[in-house]
Amino acid sequence: MNDFMISRRGVLAAAGSALVAGLGLTACGGTAPQTSGSGSSAGSSYKIGVLQLTEHPALDAANKGFVAALEDSGIAYEIDQQNAQNDQSACQTIASKLVSDRSDLIFAIATPAAQAVAGATSEIPVVGTAITDFAESGLAEDNERPGKNVTGTSDLTPVAEQLELMQKVLPEVKRVGILFSSAEANSAVQVKIAETELAKLGLDSKQYGVSSSNEIQSMVEAAVGEVDAIYAPTDNTISSSMAQVASIALDAKIPVICGEEAQVTAGGLFSLSVSYEELGRMAGEMAVKILKGEAEPADMPIGHMRAEDLKVVVNDETAAALGVDLSDITA
Repeated sequence: MNDFMISRRGVLAAAGSALVAGLGLTACGGTAPQTSGSGSSAGSSYKIGVLQLTEHPALDAANKGFVAALEDSGIAYEIDQQNAQNDQSACQTIASKLVSDRSDLIFAIATPAAQAVAGATSEIPVVGTAITDFAESGLAEDNERPGKNVTGTSDLTPVAEQLELMQKVLPEVKRVGILFSSAEANSAVQVKIAETELAKLGLDSKQYGVSSSNEIQSMVEAAVGEVDAIYAPTDNTISSSMAQVASIALDAKIPVICGEEAQVTAGGLFSLSVSYEELGRMAGEMAVKILKGEAEPADMPIGHMRAEDLKVVVNDETAAALGVDLSDITA
């Protein structure tokens, strides 16, 4: 796999433990905003609000990348970090607060967070990330020309390529369970793509949707008795409970193919993954252009990672426990 970067669990685990410590994220109650940056040429200081849906490594990494882009730009800014702890009502409350605080720009991490902010303001620029499809989620009129006050970067994963790799290393798989949250709009987009791609590969599929994390254990226990492998796309509810998903699947000797790298770190088998830190950095660069008056959200196409920047991420411990040889995709 010379076209992609390769990461292994030990490296990811070390990076993941550093992310949360570096961010200083707050719960939905919040703390005093942080001030940083060396100052813009005009001496302006920008007030930036951040609404992160929940805490897990992928979203933490996106937040880290965003802040790094602000630092690299040299602008002066005051940042108010808020975390909704995966509570939709908290998202709406925080969004209203950031708007009433007259933020110059709001950074929204994950679809429900962005929808809450977009519902609270049509004037303040909003940059989002960890969002699969901005147009499908009602955040943009079109992904090439958003037409609204919202733009950002998409975490749409290479579903087709991920499933092709699965068939390459697990040729005996005939039926795949797709595990997702029925409460997340962007998950439906990925489920539809996965079903189409699995059919192209001549494989059967079955949906396993949960409305909350409380249903994950029973749903995964049902799935492992009916399928040969599980596919978990980028989904905040599933990602937050990935260790539980992986443990149940591993006990049943069922491999879990993942939408992104943090899921692999938590026990999944492998992924061809976007980098959430890079997506956050890209979003931060977009935010800087907006703050400086160099661009308008309505005219900024939704950003995506380049195919050559995707990386194969594997969990060697899980592979060993399952007796799976991943050398064909890591060579």
